[in-house]
Amino acid sequence: MGLKKPAVRHVAVLGLGNVGSLVADMLASEGFDVVGADANGHAGPGSIRLDVEDRAALGELLDGVDAVVSCLPYRCNARLAELAAARGVHYLDLTEDVPTSRVIQRLAADAPAALIPHCGLAPGYICILGGDMERRFDAVDRLALRVGALPAAPNTELGYAFTWSAAGVVNEYLNACDALDDGRIVSIAPLSEVERVVVEGRPYEAFTTSGGLATMCETFEGKVRRLDYKTIRYPGHCALMRFLLQELRLGRDRANAERLLSDAYPPVEDDVVVVYAAAEGELNGRPARQELTRLHRPRVIGGARRTAIAWTTAAGAVGVLQLLAGGELPRRGLVRQEDIPLDAFLATPAGSLLDAAAEDH
Repeated sequence: MGLKKPAVRHVAVLGLGNVGSLVADMLASEGFDVVGADANGHAGPGSIRLDVEDRAALGELLDGVDAVVSCLPYRCNARLAELAAARGVHYLDLTEDVPTSRVIQRLAADAPAALIPHCGLAPGYICILGGDMERRFDAVDRLALRVGALPAAPNTELGYAFTWSAAGVVNEYLNACDALDDGRIVSIAPLSEVERVVVEGRPYEAFTTSGGLATMCETFEGKVRRLDYKTIRYPGHCALMRFLLQELRLGRDRANAERLLSDAYPPVEDDVVVVYAAAEGELNGRPARQELTRLHRPRVIGGARRTAIAWTTAAGAVGVLQLLAGGELPRRGLVRQEDIPLDAFLATPAGSLLDAAAEDH
């Protein structure tokens, strides 16, 4: 089997939910030749039905493209990355799952194409932003990254709706969290270290969850004294999730937890994405602190109203692929989100959507 040349024109998008279908639409609008594939084949013209467990069918699809963007559940990504790497197909995904990420890192060591996990919002854009903040300082004492996708008008005790994958959320709430403490990589329990965050006058809480930093701890070990990622929710959410997942032991049965929670808290159309990042350290010989806050709401893209979590996640992935296609990222091996230049990312058509402060659309 001949390996592909490192050009990016023909792209497969796998998993055509709210995010995947938008990724496909945004890429097509930018002139990419896109084929969408989904187990249900329901996403409209140009999409095909594909069972990702069928290695032969999946391999045949990959043989016809230059790059693949996985918007599949995290459990599917290691197998897809292996097939893409073997064929010299550039690979991007939205995964936050740490074991999956480690598999992809090993594959990338010898891959003839670029493997770019952790695209999207968090991980993804927040890591690009964090990497840029680190580079602005002479020395960084603290780097705090916080993101939340929330219903705009919560009316339940949990204050939440599963606008994102229930499997992904449960995974983040149960897996151990990487962080840097005194410059060394440490493991922190999820649903811990609750803190208060205020953005545009509204109080939130933030607490540890897994996967949001992607590879940042390895990249900045010994360079940043303290680095952590926390998920933003409305106050009281963390205590209730600890009760459900830990005290009631619902976390022992992840599939059942996913089903119960997604049934009880279905997605909403009116949502908000909260982004908060702060860095402290030394700049030009003086103590310095920089902060960035954003509130992103639904907006119209391609003639349709898109939820905040859908378009921010899609923009993160599409912007990185646009950089890859433009020759601004390495064409082989592992590409880490924190190494992607923020200014270049924000200059892409997709990335520019994340550059503006919060607006109603």
